[in-house]
Amino acid sequence: MLGNHEHRAAERVEQGERGPLVASAQARRLWHLLEPLHAVLYYAPEVFEEAGALGYPTGDRWGSYFPLRAAPLGPVGAAAVTSAFYSFRPGMVARHIEDAWRIATPEAVLAARLRGIDRLYRRLFADLVDSPELAEAAALARRAAEAADTAGRPLAAANAALDWPDEPHLQLWQAATVLREHRGDGHLAALLLAGLDPVEALVSFSAIGAASVERFESRGWSREEWAAASERLTVRGLLEKDGTATDALRDLRRRVEQDTDRLALGPWQVLGPEFTERLASLLGDYWVAVLGSGLLPSESTLGIGKV
Repeated sequence: MLGNHEHRAAERVEQGERGPLVASAQARRLWHLLEPLHAVLYYAPEVFEEAGALGYPTGDRWGSYFPLRAAPLGPVGAAAVTSAFYSFRPGMVARHIEDAWRIATPEAVLAARLRGIDRLYRRLFADLVDSPELAEAAALARRAAEAADTAGRPLAAANAALDWPDEPHLQLWQAATVLREHRGDGHLAALLLAGLDPVEALVSFSAIGAASVERFESRGWSREEWAAASERLTVRGLLEKDGTATDALRDLRRRVEQDTDRLALGPWQVLGPEFTERLASLLGDYWVAVLGSGLLPSESTLGIGKV
């Protein structure tokens, strides 16, 4: 639960009082801490079991990834999911989403993902699930998530429209989900502004060392499509002929990350620097527990820490 100083800050926010602004670096730090708390959804055996019980294939994580992430959007088709997810090859999305809502309704998937996260968090966090520190972290994260402006952000809006679960640990997960999709939707706007189409976004991110080509190939693009995107970037002066990044590409990707950080600041400005920092201090044990579980891959397409 929130202490007296947290309640006073909440009152200041509700009354429209403005205080010091949150820096981009502070907001980025919160992304680093919250992202694993959300992303473990796509790797946890408890979640795979819940998805498998609905009828989704469990031998390939993509079989559950697409319905689990897309369910807040409702029973939408492959075109809508491809648009919202951006960097996946359309054929890959269609293969996994065209029958997704025949297997189970989005409402059933939403319930399954909460059941899976409940089981997972209880295993990973043990007695910390019922701690006052987790309840405080959940309250602060929820306040930030509820402050997120979701205009033009379809995945953030869809998740923000869901009912909040009662348990603090599930509220923490849902808040992390809203905030990461809010940031992700803004990142897509930054990529569009930079003139990077879905496959060019991956090629350019790989070229600056965010992750290996093999990791990005998991998004379904063919070697021919990857090569064509590389050629387009070479013509623009963003790649050398050997595929390495030019200074122009590094500058462009830096601007993309700066724009992403700027577009993600809104919820944290409402929370304020004092309570944003308080949330960061509270999240450490849960972040360590998730990373220490070994469930998340050692290499990620998110490129956390790469600018």
